This record gives sequence, structure tokens and C-alpha cells, in this order.
Amino acid sequence: MSILIDENTRLIVQGITGRDGSFHTKKMLEYGTKVVAGVTPGKGGQQEHGVAVFNSVKEAKERTNANTAVIYVPAQFAKSAIIEDIEAGIDLIVCITEGIPVLDMVEVKRALKGSKSRLNGPNCPGMISPGKSKVGILPGHIHTPGPVGVVSRSGTLTYEVVYNLTMNGIGQSSCVGLGGDPIIGMRFVDILKMFSEDPHTRAIVMVGEIGGEDEQAAAEFIKTHVKKPVVGFIAGRTAPKGKRMGHAGAIISSGDSTAEAKICVLTEAGVEVADAPDEIPGIIKKKLR
Repeated sequence: MSILIDENTRLIVQGITGRDGSFHTKKMLEYGTKVVAGVTPGKGGQQEHGVAVFNSVKEAKERTNANTAVIYVPAQFAKSAIIEDIEAGIDLIVCITEGIPVLDMVEVKRALKGSKSRLNGPNCPGMISPGKSKVGILPGHIHTPGPVGVVSRSGTLTYEVVYNLTMNGIGQSSCVGLGGDPIIGMRFVDILKMFSEDPHTRAIVMVGEIGGEDEQAAAEFIKTHVKKPVVGFIAGRTAPKGKRMGHAGAIISSGDSTAEAKICVLTEAGVEVADAPDEIPGIIKKKLR
């Protein structure tokens, strides 16, 4: 099995006629994702890679019965794109766009409350259920089906971890990149809960980084709710205090947001934390015996 996306995913691409939207639509189609519609206001009636383009998400959903949307629009339009999805009743929204203002995301979070929609991102690589569907920018060829769920705050580290797992004969049930902004949709606890309830996920890899308190919340959830083995990695051990490292959310603002503090709480929760990504496959193999 998998979480969030599978062979039944019916995808709308917002910004499909733009450079990034067009490029990644082609890659998602090649992977086997059911891309059923694109949306670019003013370009309804066109086609992109054989996919019909509509002027609005509402029209695209009504015409194609889509249940998922991925967003490749510029940052200044991303808030409106997400809210359009929420109002149209899209089940899963994946926002790849980076650089969205924090105040825009405050409005998005308010719009999400009480809705049926789930948001992945923004500033994320998306997600993949190997052999079934991919939504976003993850490189499909490094993934292979298997029993390990992967959830990460870092896009590039997701790729490195997955590549190491695949090269060591360990497949993945689903991989989810959460995004590195201060305000995002789904967080570690949401995905850990899904992996914990998925009967075909036997172990979980969690990749965190400095900044924020998501890893602390995850550690508490793991301690009380997760019975499956969890292997962790925390990026940013050498980051100086007050220096942003890559993501907008990757900044040490207190003692609790350092890599050392996160490693400590995860270890106390029973998570074995690797010192480097290439150590993860060996630890996972021991856990799966």
C-alpha cells in the first residue's frame, strides 16, 4: 500500500503552461501519474502534453473528477491558487512554489481550517508512491517499491536517503517531502500517523533539520503512538546560531531548535539517529530483521 497518492490519484497541474509546470507534467506523465487536467487562467481550451487546460480549478474538477492538485505558479499567485483548490474541494494540494510570504500562508492556514483539503508544502518536492504515482519534482528513477516510509523536511536530503536505500535493496512505500518554510501544511506528526497505520509500511525514515520544534512534536508522537521502528537524521549540526541554512525555517532561534537538541529528544523517544545519510540503510536492515 501507500499513503496520500496511488494509482487512483487524478491530478490537476496548476501553472501547467509555464516552464516548470510543463516540464514536470511531462515527467509525471512518463512516471504513470494520471494527470487529468491543467489550469492556467486565460488558456482554457489548449492542451499541454496532451492534457486539457482549463481556466479554473472548479471547472477542471467538475470535468475530470480530479482529487489532487499540484501548484507550480509564481509565489505572488500561490496563495490564491491554494485557496482556489480549497474552495473547489480538492482532497490533496501539493504546493511546490517557494518564496511565498509568511502572511500569505497565515491566510492559507485559516482557509484550511474546517475544509476537507490537506496541504503538502509549500516549498516542497512533493511526494511519490513508487510504481504508482508521483506528484511534484522528485526524481522517479531513484525510487523503488518496498516497506520503508520516508518523510523529510529537506528535498535534496530526501533524494540522498532514497538513493542510498534503493542502492542497498530497500524499497519505499511512499516518500513525502514536507517543505522547509516556517508555515507549512502537513507536518511530521501527520505523516508519521499515516505510516503507522499503513500495514505495508514496516519501518519509517524521518529526516529533520535545525529550526522550529517539529522534530520535538514528532518525538512525543513516536513515543506514545508509533510501534514501528523509526530511523532519523538531523541536518545542520554545524550551523551557527542565528544563521539561516538553506530553508527559511532552518534557523536556530533557541536552544531547542539546534540539531543536538532534536537528536536528544528523538533518541529518548527510541529513534535511532544516524550520523550520516549513508548509514541509514544499514540501520534499517537491522530493524527489519
